[in-house]
Amino acid sequence: MQQNINSSILAAGLTDTGCVREHNEDAFYADTDTGLFVVTDGVGGHAAGDIASQMVIDEFPELIAQRMSNQSASNGRRSTSPRTLMADCLAKISRHVYDAGKDRVDRKAMGTTTVAAWIVGRYVHLVNMGDSRAYLLRRGLLRQLTNDHSIVGYLLRHGEITPREADDHPAKGRLTRYVGMEAEVDPETHGLKLQSADRLLLCTDGLWGGVSDADIQSIMSDQDDPDAICRALIDAGKRAGGPDNLTALVIMIGGAKANHCNRGCVGNFRNERSHAKARRRKEEKTT
Repeated sequence: MQQNINSSILAAGLTDTGCVREHNEDAFYADTDTGLFVVTDGVGGHAAGDIASQMVIDEFPELIAQRMSNQSASNGRRSTSPRTLMADCLAKISRHVYDAGKDRVDRKAMGTTTVAAWIVGRYVHLVNMGDSRAYLLRRGLLRQLTNDHSIVGYLLRHGEITPREADDHPAKGRLTRYVGMEAEVDPETHGLKLQSADRLLLCTDGLWGGVSDADIQSIMSDQDDPDAICRALIDAGKRAGGPDNLTALVIMIGGAKANHCNRGCVGNFRNERSHAKARRRKEEKTT
């Protein structure tokens, strides 16, 4: 029998505008009851990146819940694996984001990166598009779980450039895959069996771009409170210059049930999400 560990998850999230940008296009969602966690980053330089980012936050959990409800109603006859379900939902939202922006000048080419984690039983299932990352800290060692969908990420994975060369590469920041792109590209999925005391981090490139993996590992190992870890990570990113928005969402396996999220959790973010939806509907009616 699979053990459900959702009752022993500690989770916290924090997002910050950073030291240079005027507004924040990052967003996150966290629900320890369902085990679903999402981080998004409006694509830099694209119009309405914050709208695209929020569309994923609004729609992804709802689509997951809807698909799960449909599976329950079918008594398992149309059962889909969590990773396939996540990929299907994100691909659907990607097309929705593209359609929402293609005919409006102020939203032309809007898009967002997305990384999501869904804890089901003893497993975490991941889906991502873009360069927002998922990390695992296990027994004090940090490991990146997702691939960056970027030109620089591709070159690094194939050994064509070194990490040092990547820092100043002319294609730095150029994505090969993101939510809202015109081409229909499949999201990437991964899965992992969790162990007690594992720690997961979902974050945007504004964080990992300024804070080294070694420093992320140290910060995540030194604290036992997810709120404190998030704050320390964001502070480290800002000390490094904070040229971009920064978001960190930390998930800790083990301990008493809690939901310590700042701006983005199901509880304290529901009203903001509802208002955002209402604003979008109003705008669409006036166009």
